Amino acid sequence: MSAVSSEPERLSTVRALLRIAPFAKGNRARLVAGGLSALGASIVALLIPTALERIVGGPLSTGQTMPVVWGALAVLGLGLLEALMVYLRRWFVLAPSTAIEYNVRTAFYNRLQKLPIEFHDRWQGGQLLSRMMQDIGLLRRWMAFGLIMLVVNVLTSVIGTVLLFQWHWMLGSVFLVASLPILWQAFRFERTYGVLTRRSQDQQGDLATSVEESVHGIRVLKAFGRGPHALRSFTRQAEGLRATEMGKARQIAIVDFVLVLMPELAFAVCLAVGIWLASTGQISVSQLFGYFAMATILRWPIESIGFLFAFLLDARTSTDRVFEVFDAVDTITDPENPVTLADPRGALAFEGAHFRYQDARDHETDLLDGIDLALVPGETMALVGLTGSGKTTLTTLPTRLYDVTAGRVTLDGVDVRDMRLVELRTHIATAFEDATLFSASVRENVLLGRDDLDIASPEADRVLDEALEVAQAEFVAELPQGTETMIGEEGMSLSGGQRQRLALARAVAARPRVIVMDDPLSALDVNTEERVQTRLKSTLGGTTALVVAHRPSTVALADRVALLERGRVTAVGTHSELLASTPAYRAVISSLEDDERQESAMRSDPQRSLDETEEAGR
Repeated sequence: MSAVSSEPERLSTVRALLRIAPFAKGNRARLVAGGLSALGASIVALLIPTALERIVGGPLSTGQTMPVVWGALAVLGLGLLEALMVYLRRWFVLAPSTAIEYNVRTAFYNRLQKLPIEFHDRWQGGQLLSRMMQDIGLLRRWMAFGLIMLVVNVLTSVIGTVLLFQWHWMLGSVFLVASLPILWQAFRFERTYGVLTRRSQDQQGDLATSVEESVHGIRVLKAFGRGPHALRSFTRQAEGLRATEMGKARQIAIVDFVLVLMPELAFAVCLAVGIWLASTGQISVSQLFGYFAMATILRWPIESIGFLFAFLLDARTSTDRVFEVFDAVDTITDPENPVTLADPRGALAFEGAHFRYQDARDHETDLLDGIDLALVPGETMALVGLTGSGKTTLTTLPTRLYDVTAGRVTLDGVDVRDMRLVELRTHIATAFEDATLFSASVRENVLLGRDDLDIASPEADRVLDEALEVAQAEFVAELPQGTETMIGEEGMSLSGGQRQRLALARAVAARPRVIVMDDPLSALDVNTEERVQTRLKSTLGGTTALVVAHRPSTVALADRVALLERGRVTAVGTHSELLASTPAYRAVISSLEDDERQESAMRSDPQRSLDETEEAGR
């Protein structure tokens, strides 16, 4: 599991579970009422043996009919009262338990949205999904049933054991001594089962990750015929989870064995002792009957403690897993005294900017090793460099997807870290090469960044039409429901070029002062790319653009070009100036031209291009 880097301090089970308490605000009274109802049902059940003892020792032994009938009605009344209390328990706890689940789940999702990209780099999607769904759902079931019944059944067992002494101290003592092995087994159970349940829930998260990756990568698996390989890998993980679950089952079986065996042994011993006490006149037959009726009622609370204790440990582990996300440090936050730009111009600058990823080794140099680059308002700057020079990483810094590790990034002279994130990301928009769309309509995807608009308003229609026109996304009109067409998960129902054009339209619709584009038109042909660039210039004339370029045609359309080498900007100028003065730039452009020729050949004659590539490899 890719998760936190260090093991957090382990809290006691009670302290860990109490962390859920703030989410129960406003619902605690009903939970307490549910607990009291459950306790009331148990107390009523414990009254029935006393009533039976009086019936057996009184009218039943003398043959009186009416007192027996009244006694039977009294027992029936106690049974109905117990049933009512059980109903009230369920009625009281249903609404608050689901409300707490809702509170925890929405807070968890909100936390995921706020945590920085570096957090999501370290965590697997399946692990987060299993926490969101399985762990939080388990907490709801534990609060609605496990918590209340564990407390009530423990109290019932204690109260019932004490009541057993009312008939004879010897009988009560036998039952009490029989509980000592149960306490010892419970201590051992917590130590072993707690480890197994944590391992099981982590393995479930890993398994969910495998399913998620397989579904998202189903085209690749099918194209390369790797379905059987994926199945073998999944089977190994599933077998590991099965083995852990078997270990859990064995531990539960052991504790259940003890919980069932000890009361049975106590019954046998008590039966022998009770017969001897009755034969010697120390207790009556009715008292012995009452004692065994009480002991029978106590069997369920005692035997249930095993699975309720396992439920408790499962809930504790789920709480730990959920709060690992809540406790993760958010390093990308709003400043205490934010600066507001009243009239942003769009002057973007990198001043001695350094960046290194959190898992970089100490001896490695920074990926971005002192970037100095200034974009004047309204200009288009192309960023070129060989693979690994840090181009994509540089595009993540203006919107604070990552923060610089040294130096700063400024917008109109203001450090972006001094601005509120909402405002900053209103002024600067990003279009990525890997266009991500959501399972929503075209309209909702394109207008994602315009929460200031009523999505159904005429103004929204105007913004939407303009953004689609700028992005040359005329294909939308041919979709079954036009802009209301629902896009499948991650937009996989569309081609790569269509997804990129919708993602670009989304950035255009946001009307930013600065737009950062990480080669967002790589899936388009050169002619379409040129039309898009022309419309961008005319529509967003005052917008500053930083474009990561992988085509000479993209570079030629820029006002200026910056050359990035080994994490540093080594040259800035127009395309023609750099061609004339910078050998390294000419080498990069030559490499881009080779890539573009190969891409063009692939489009015109895919088989011939593959044959030429294979021949060159020989």
